Amino acid sequence: MGYKNILYEEKEEIGILTLNRPEKRNALGREAEEEIIACLQDAGIRGDVKVIIIKAAGEVFCAGHDRKEILDQPIGEIRRLFHTSFNMMMTMRMAPQCIIAQVQGIAMAGGCHLAAACDLITAGEEKAKFGMTGLIYSYNCSTPTVAVSRAVPQKKCMEMLMTANLYTAREAEGFHLVNKVFPDDKLDEMTFAWAKEIARASKYAIYMAKQVFYSQIEMTEWQAYQYAKEMMALAGVSVNATEGFTAFIEKRQPVWDESSVF
Repeated sequence: MGYKNILYEEKEEIGILTLNRPEKRNALGREAEEEIIACLQDAGIRGDVKVIIIKAAGEVFCAGHDRKEILDQPIGEIRRLFHTSFNMMMTMRMAPQCIIAQVQGIAMAGGCHLAAACDLITAGEEKAKFGMTGLIYSYNCSTPTVAVSRAVPQKKCMEMLMTANLYTAREAEGFHLVNKVFPDDKLDEMTFAWAKEIARASKYAIYMAKQVFYSQIEMTEWQAYQYAKEMMALAGVSVNATEGFTAFIEKRQPVWDESSVF
């Protein structure tokens, strides 16, 4: 499938989606977001990869939304843009693959949102920066707040909003937005190696882990336990859990049934 704003390839059970508008600092717009949606949905349907890395061409990871699609536009068009953004975030959430944001440069406003909405984040130690910079333009980062406030403590999220500052990879790691910080020149290599480590599990296990996590996180404790016990029962009779337990007892490597994600 051909794309104008992104690149996509698959190797060794890992999908690599690259934001490819470096001349625009990889700014997001409706067309780019629709391509990301289509790419993730296609990868989900085919089920050939277990992990998807979202990275970017050029020096900037993503500068947020293209201002030209907001400035002087009627409210209906702006709403349509952010409804597309909502659809993209929900597609990421529902994808059966684990999605890793590989941040090599600045991720600001909608770019910070995109990274925060991924399941995991790796970042280059010197060049990666994160921020919700909307207040610089008197334009609050309302949609980024949704993902960021669910990834970091509330007071830190509020600080990010109110100061519009950029935070280093190490600072973002310190308040739990970033999972792993790698040397800039090894970011590609080490993120791919981490993706391969995750991909040792079966497709089914990765899918279940992701869906159960996001399903229970908004529940009360009682609701979460009621839901979780049912998921434990379902997983316990699955083909791959049976194989995993059997392989452990027999002291051998498991052979996963990868015929279906579900």
